[in-house]
Amino acid sequence: MHIPDGILPATVCLGGYATAGAATWYALRKISRQGNPREGIPKASLLTAAFLVASWIHIPIPPASVHLVLNGLLGAVLGYFAMPAILIGLFFQAVLFQHGGLTTLGVNATVMGVTALLAHQIFQLRKVIGAGNRTVLAVCGFIAGAGGIALATVAVFTILFSTIPAHLDVQAERASIYALTLAHVPLAIIEGIFTAMLVLFLQKVKPDVLEG
Repeated sequence: MHIPDGILPATVCLGGYATAGAATWYALRKISRQGNPREGIPKASLLTAAFLVASWIHIPIPPASVHLVLNGLLGAVLGYFAMPAILIGLFFQAVLFQHGGLTTLGVNATVMGVTALLAHQIFQLRKVIGAGNRTVLAVCGFIAGAGGIALATVAVFTILFSTIPAHLDVQAERASIYALTLAHVPLAIIEGIFTAMLVLFLQKVKPDVLEG
């Protein structure tokens, strides 16, 4: 899911930084308008650490291997805090573990952060469809968790597919991109189920965590 350095042209990397900056500014603006913006910082810090560690958990799905992303989960639970949380998590993943890259940090942050914000909006639908209904909560949690990773996968597929360098074997690269994209389908289901289970648990033990 993380696009490393040296894959994308400079113009795409610069565009990624521009869109990530705009999305982060928008998220921080929304956070600053909340009653107590600092109240969500501990929760955001905890899930930023979970996002950082999740990339270490690889799941072998032949012919590829994928890792947990949790951007949909962060969007559902953190709301607008998800964007800066993912940006910080990606920075440390790139610096500490060379997972992703600094030139592609903006693109990766846009792909995972903006889709997390979309997952947040999906999760908010539970308040319209059936506030307090646990089935609706679980379904919205599943769609947010699965939708976050599915949308991010489509975005990465589109970016990679449209920017394959001419000097590479285009057919081989396309086959690799197709395989990597298909490998994320079961991952989306796994993250959807995990998100649904987590929001049901939080609703039972600490429902105020889901307010936001």
